[in-house]
Amino acid sequence: MAINLTKGQKVNLRKSGDSGLGEILINLNWNARIRKKGFFASLFSNDSNIDLDLGCLYELKSGKKGTVQALGKAFGSLSREPYVSLDGDDRTGENLSGENLRIDGNRISQIKRVLVYTFIYEGVANWQEADAVVTIKYPGAEDIIVRLDEYNSSKRMCALALFENVSDSTFSVQKLIQFFSGHSAMDGAFNWGLKWVPGRK
Repeated sequence: MAINLTKGQKVNLRKSGDSGLGEILINLNWNARIRKKGFFASLFSNDSNIDLDLGCLYELKSGKKGTVQALGKAFGSLSREPYVSLDGDDRTGENLSGENLRIDGNRISQIKRVLVYTFIYEGVANWQEADAVVTIKYPGAEDIIVRLDEYNSSKRMCALALFENVSDSTFSVQKLIQFFSGHSAMDGAFNWGLKWVPGRK
């Protein structure tokens, strides 16, 4: 049975036996088709597309910081630092598997924290109709659900969840759902300290 987090709620990931956490899969899925409303919608196409991107900020125990996201083609790596990777970029939202971030949970002693976010790369900032949901999966445990269930924002970026190292043995996961005007504003709110420049896919 899945665990549905409420805003601000924090849970610890559970290890199965003496093994590590294994691979942690963070999946983002959303509704790509936004319905237009009103008189003019009947004169033109009734639908428009929305393109959400999944990404994260990471901070390693070594002090190294950075981002994993399609923008700037920073796809990361599971086999070497930062031990976080993005599978690819779903430009349509119609890929049934959505977008996936992966964290090597067996490298937890080298990872301090990971901030998972999504942002609207293309389309109207209509979070309600996008109906985005994040599912966190890892071996031997229930799925953790982080639903984007707040909609009253025209800002294009949303911090979804924060993973934090707990005694080098597990991660705590906290549901955030906080909206920002962009990467720099979100960075400042969580004291990441990166320098941001415009990027393209």
